[in-house]
Amino acid sequence: MIRRAKDNTSLSAVICGGPGAIEAVQILNPDEFCGKGRLFNHITLKPGVAVGKHRHKNDFETYYILSGSGVYDDNGTLVEVGPGDVMICAEGEEHSLTNNGTEDLVIIALVLFDKKD
Repeated sequence: MIRRAKDNTSLSAVICGGPGAIEAVQILNPDEFCGKGRLFNHITLKPGVAVGKHRHKNDFETYYILSGSGVYDDNGTLVEVGPGDVMICAEGEEHSLTNNGTEDLVIIALVLFDKKD
């Protein structure tokens, strides 16, 4: 199967109470995960926009930075991040990501279910 760029689902939304709205393109649609996850998106955070702090329950999230820079809150520890960095928020942990730069922060975000049992 090939889904052409013109057929991708796009959205703009405030995420977890963060300031501003992210711009996202779904790489996989919700029905394409075979029950293994719930989000695989190409996301742009304009300067000043953030994914608000949130905790993961029964799933985990990974961010991969394509371009731009920001501040990642890793369970209360603030870390500067940039292109090529990978951030992993395990089940039960919390995180946020803020674009504190002057250019767009572009990431790939993936949320998979955590099935430890």
